[in-house]
Amino acid sequence: MVEKQKTELALLLEEQVTARGGISFAKFMQQALYAPELGYYTSARTRIGKQGDFFTSSSVNSCFGKLIARQLIQMWQLLGEGEFVIAEQGAGGGHLCLDILDALANEAPAFYTQLKYRLVEISADNRSRQAETLQHHCSSGKIDWCQLDDLDGMVGCFLSNELVDAFPVHLIEKHGGELREVFVVANDGSFSDELRPPSTVAIKNYFDMVGVEPGTGNRCEVNLDACLWMERVAKLLRRGFVLTVDYGYLAEELFAPYRHAGTLLCYHKHQTNEEPYERVGEQDITAHIDFTALQKVGQLHGLDSLYFGQQYQFLMGLGFLELLMEMERTETDPKKAQALRMNLKTLILPEGGMGESFKVLIQGKGVGVPELLCSKRIRDIGLPRRSF
Repeated sequence: MVEKQKTELALLLEEQVTARGGISFAKFMQQALYAPELGYYTSARTRIGKQGDFFTSSSVNSCFGKLIARQLIQMWQLLGEGEFVIAEQGAGGGHLCLDILDALANEAPAFYTQLKYRLVEISADNRSRQAETLQHHCSSGKIDWCQLDDLDGMVGCFLSNELVDAFPVHLIEKHGGELREVFVVANDGSFSDELRPPSTVAIKNYFDMVGVEPGTGNRCEVNLDACLWMERVAKLLRRGFVLTVDYGYLAEELFAPYRHAGTLLCYHKHQTNEEPYERVGEQDITAHIDFTALQKVGQLHGLDSLYFGQQYQFLMGLGFLELLMEMERTETDPKKAQALRMNLKTLILPEGGMGESFKVLIQGKGVGVPELLCSKRIRDIGLPRRSF
């Protein structure tokens, strides 16, 4: 049997784990994803699209960004149509930013002149890709890159698409009525799990906050970094909205008794696996997020929950059907039109698509309780008329 070749990062982590007698899985995942120059998100590699490891909603079709732009227009109007910041963290190659700005430049030029799009990005490789993708809007002075703290006092919308699922998570199991945490240890040249008492009381406090714990014998993920991030964003925003798109559940479903093994998955070349100790630094590691925690932490720091729903509901409320038919009309090649339909269906299909697994949370600060465009009920959406 041929031994698998270890990555440079795996060798370095093996030394750290051995020297410390074990580290929490959260620390292992942090290094696997974000170690300087060697982590999955900090090294130069293609992550998104056919040549990468996974697709995102924005990589499927520009329709996603166009529809989000419609919601952003209403947010701008609700804030008085003045200067408006769109801040996006973890923008990948910049395609969602491009689609939003293209749509606003064409459909809402008055808004486009008032906005500034600020990108928070830790990866030098991604910043380079974003600058290339967004060259036109950069030359128009619409875009800049910043640190998260630079957004203090912002008025506008803080946007993220598949950001929070990539935060490091603590792996927790419950045995004999007690919470236990997974630590990573090194034995005979390989990584393995070892259950120990929780590394921080914040884990117990987390379950007290969301009001549910895992069932006996079950494994689950606790994303403490997501709570800290939500608190930080809430404090930075002076007035406006937080729009979070990601895959996840409310706590009651995320920690349900039937969910025995949690949701942790790895992605490599569009294949999933449950082996986080393989290809360290060369595959994505991710877990579904807890939207209950995001809402509760947000509420503690001044954010009101204005909307929560599945992605297909969000997109349908913003005019998905109308946009689909409009894009079909402008496509004269029947084969390309069919391919377009199949692509766009990926955004709303419940099985094999992103329609149900992805959720959208919108929170507001200092904006009251407005009726958002995306909240339009499916039953109230009429079929658009087809032009012949």
